[in-house]
Amino acid sequence: MLDRLLRPLRNIGHRVINSIWRLGYASRFFAMTLLKSGTSFARFSLIMREIYFSGVLSLIIILVSGLFVGMVLGLQGYETLQKYGSEEALGTLVSLSLVRELGPVVAALLFASRAGSAITAEIGLMKATEQIAAMEMMAVDPIARIIGPRFWGGVISMPLLAAMFSAIGVFGGYLVGVVLIGVDDGAFWSQMQANVDFRNDILNGVIKSVVFGVAVTAIAVFEGYDAPPTAEGVSGATTRTVVMSSLAVLGLDFILTAFMFRGM
Repeated sequence: MLDRLLRPLRNIGHRVINSIWRLGYASRFFAMTLLKSGTSFARFSLIMREIYFSGVLSLIIILVSGLFVGMVLGLQGYETLQKYGSEEALGTLVSLSLVRELGPVVAALLFASRAGSAITAEIGLMKATEQIAAMEMMAVDPIARIIGPRFWGGVISMPLLAAMFSAIGVFGGYLVGVVLIGVDDGAFWSQMQANVDFRNDILNGVIKSVVFGVAVTAIAVFEGYDAPPTAEGVSGATTRTVVMSSLAVLGLDFILTAFMFRGM
């Protein structure tokens, strides 16, 4: 009877201990990845291949999503600004929304869904087919050879994808606001140039995208490396990558926004 009553408490304690242990293991894994980055950069062709895999192959979903997000912002923003007679500020609304917030966040969520899950599945499959074990047997460090290039490929790709998302989003807002609705062309661009600040807006968006890239890629490579070597294990690791990356992006976005607005 007593054992039955204590079983839920024992299960909770077991899960907490496992979570703390896994967090420590992930921190050590991340530190080892950074320490062995020099070996990865020595063979920069590997990083270039991962930039293609993580960045170039994600361009379609990033550009299409950015275009439609910008078009929706242009349409909704015009309807709102029209009530106050400020249609000329449409360019400012679209650009600030994309550069400060939607560009880095939405691009990071899409990056996690497409590239992050693919990285986890690839590394998990290599572990399941014992390719990683074979590298260790041949004295090849899998962290320097497999993890490092994929990590830095994702970190480099993420800010570029976020910038393209914001740029194509502004173009989408221009299509809807200027071409379709009829907002003045000069007012659209001049208001945008006058109100978008490089340091407080563009640079903060770049910082966000870099932090999101580090978080998403670190989670992806760790989940793949730590995945149980079974089909079910790889599938679960891929799911955890998408879920944990999305939560990390949203949580970090709030923290970074709070610090950035406090410093303005």
